[in-house]
Amino acid sequence: MDLSTVLNALDHFFTYPLFTINQTPITLSSLAFFVFILGGFMIINTLIRRFLINQLLKRSRMPKATQYTLTRLIQYFLILIGTVIAFQVIGVDLSGLVVIFGFLSVGIGFGLQNLTSNFIAGLMLLFEQHIQIGDRITVGDTEGDVAEINIRSTTIRSLNNVAIVVPNSEFISSTVVNWSHGDPKTRLEIEVGVSYNSDLDKVIQSLLEAAKENPMVLPHPEPKAWLMSFGDSAWNMRLLAWVEDPQGRRQIQSDINCAIVKKFRRNGVEIPFPQRDLHVRTSVPLSLSSSST
Repeated sequence: MDLSTVLNALDHFFTYPLFTINQTPITLSSLAFFVFILGGFMIINTLIRRFLINQLLKRSRMPKATQYTLTRLIQYFLILIGTVIAFQVIGVDLSGLVVIFGFLSVGIGFGLQNLTSNFIAGLMLLFEQHIQIGDRITVGDTEGDVAEINIRSTTIRSLNNVAIVVPNSEFISSTVVNWSHGDPKTRLEIEVGVSYNSDLDKVIQSLLEAAKENPMVLPHPEPKAWLMSFGDSAWNMRLLAWVEDPQGRRQIQSDINCAIVKKFRRNGVEIPFPQRDLHVRTSVPLSLSSSST
């Protein structure tokens, strides 16, 4: 086998059409060139993003959430530009955005509806900024801090320090509780039952003191203690207290609960066990007598 035969075989291998895009044959060499160009744009994209973060945005007074959104949008825009240029270099005429939307429609036809909806939801999250990096949120049964917002999914760092990847469409179709958005003040509601034999004034006093003595509880609005209802075996009380630390509200509530237990014991307030009164009705009176041995 001479050298020309080997070169012809290699040329046939690299120029053999694998598939076509818009009537343009895509060969192995053009595909490799496409990946090379796109990879170059990815490197340029990374360098530009680092320059923006470390040089320009770091010196500006722009909020961090806006900085994050701006860098993400620039990143996606450069990737889009790089993809278009790479297609044009290998000879594929995209004919504007019509072909791109055609690709999306084909993807939807092949069952990629979720991918498309997550993409659109990711853009909405970045533009609207209802959810930002560092926010404490609750989505369904998942609660944690937002660690990263990507174009397809959002990463939440749970309370157990577990990274949970949530599709962006969940934030659009489901109810999301953002504990950090807007006013950070959060109201705690603590319910407790006390015995009917307890002094009601001491009960209310103990509840209010437990809240007011906690340094994390805000003085305004003031804590309030209410008698909500009469239960089967207890007065049902409710304590309301405002805090300004959504992330630490569980620990604050635990501290207040411990303080309530201590003050109840000190003031002789009992937290009763569930109990029932049993009434026996018979047609014949029952006689209680002790038998002698």
